[in-house]
Amino acid sequence: MRHGVKNNHLGRTTPHRKALLRNLSIALIEHKRIVTTLAKAKALRIFIEPLLTKSKTDTTHQRRIVFSYLQNNDALKELFSVVNSKIADRPGGYTRIIKLDRRLGDAADMAMIELVDFNEVYNVKTVVGEEKKKTRRGRPTKKAEAKVEEVVEAPVAETATDEPTEA
Repeated sequence: MRHGVKNNHLGRTTPHRKALLRNLSIALIEHKRIVTTLAKAKALRIFIEPLLTKSKTDTTHQRRIVFSYLQNNDALKELFSVVNSKIADRPGGYTRIIKLDRRLGDAADMAMIELVDFNEVYNVKTVVGEEKKKTRRGRPTKKAEAKVEEVVEAPVAETATDEPTEA
C-alpha cells in the first residue's frame, strides 16, 4: 500500500533522484521554462514549489536552506533576486505544467513546465498593463435592461435636437 507516499521515485536511487531534481530545478530557475517528461515535471513541481515559497523571504536562513537543496550559487542569486520579485504577491501555484505530444523515440509523455509569472502570453496584466475587467455571469435583470435602453436612447435624442435645421 502507498499510504502517504508523495514522491515518484522515477526508477532511480535516492542520490540519483536528488541529483536529477536538483539539475532540473536549476535549469527551470535559469531558463524559466523547460521541456521534460510528464513524470519528471510532476516530481519537479513537488520539489521546487517549497523552494520558491522559501525564496519569498530573503533571509540568510532561507538562503542556506534553499542552497542545501540546489547547491548552485548562480541559481540561488537568480532565485532570490529576479524570481523573488515576480512571485512576491502570489499565494502559491508558481509553476504550470503543459502537456505536449509524445516523444518519438520511446513514446514517453512529454510536458513543458514553466514559472507562471514569466509567461507573457498568459499573463494579461503584463500585456495590457491593467487588471482584467470582471464580468457578470448571470442574465441581466429587467431593471438593468431598462436602464441600458434609457441610456442608449437619451444621447440619440439630444443629438437630433442639437443639429441645425435648414428652413
